[in-house]
Amino acid sequence: MQKSFSDLEYAAKKKRTRRDLFLAKIDSVTPWSKLHKLVEPFYPKVEGAGRPPIGLARMLRMYVAQQCFGLSDEGIEDAIYDSQAIRAFVGIDLGRESAPDATTLLKFRHLLEAKDLTRQIFDTINRHLAEKGLMMREGTIVDATLIAAPPSTKNKDGKRDPEMHQSKKGNDWHFGMKAHIGVDAASGLVHTVVGTAGNVSDVTQAHALLHGDETAALGDAGYQGVEKRPENVGKTVTWHVAMKRSKRKALPKNKLGRMTEKLEHLKASVRAKVEHPFHVIKNLFHHRKTRYRGLAKNTAQLFTLFGFANLVLAGRRFRVTETRVAS
Repeated sequence: MQKSFSDLEYAAKKKRTRRDLFLAKIDSVTPWSKLHKLVEPFYPKVEGAGRPPIGLARMLRMYVAQQCFGLSDEGIEDAIYDSQAIRAFVGIDLGRESAPDATTLLKFRHLLEAKDLTRQIFDTINRHLAEKGLMMREGTIVDATLIAAPPSTKNKDGKRDPEMHQSKKGNDWHFGMKAHIGVDAASGLVHTVVGTAGNVSDVTQAHALLHGDETAALGDAGYQGVEKRPENVGKTVTWHVAMKRSKRKALPKNKLGRMTEKLEHLKASVRAKVEHPFHVIKNLFHHRKTRYRGLAKNTAQLFTLFGFANLVLAGRRFRVTETRVAS
């Protein structure tokens, strides 16, 4: 496709912005052909008269850009008009066409949710990473993070989201949901995601975060007693759970106490990998609050977010060459 003058001027600029570099990284590590093959059977086909649907490759890129920048449907539409970097990533030339509107993206998201495709996108990305040798599957680190939900009742129903609940962390109360994840202990990549209300205890979801092939699992002090729960009795996995802070502070100042402290420090250094995916989705993707009502929609979004968080984390180790083709 012939480039416009604005494209040539943008390509000739002397400095690449952080947004340019970030989108280039996402573009290089994403297995576009596999994701396209996954969604294509469910995507609307051209039938009879009427406006043909927008190309799937373009809608996928628009959806990915939306998730990676934490934007609403209207926000990503505006961003395409505002940002040359995002236009280039999606494959839009405003001299020849307009950007897909927010309603089109809304319908695309609803399609992904209705067909459970965000979970399959997550699984497809993980299989792709496993083919690269990044999923070792010998150990799992489990953890959960709170994601706030809007507490306002200024809506049509006059109520807060009934599927979200309050949870106490320290001395503070938080209203929202929890994202529970199981992370590969070797690579730090997420292999399992579970979304629950905010008042669900971390330890009750520990069994759901194991893939079944691990020999060891690690968790923070919130998972104390996990091996004694009925759903975990009889499993061959060995749990390494952090000591409660009060007990750790009360350790004796002798050789045994120092050895126990070193062991706790070692466990903490391994568990630190579980914080990296949380950092990506909260700080890099700006997903600090739920965007939709209900656990189903928000959990569906979490699968996409953690899938691309895996790609961001794995991008430090390898590159995937995919040709960018406009739809």
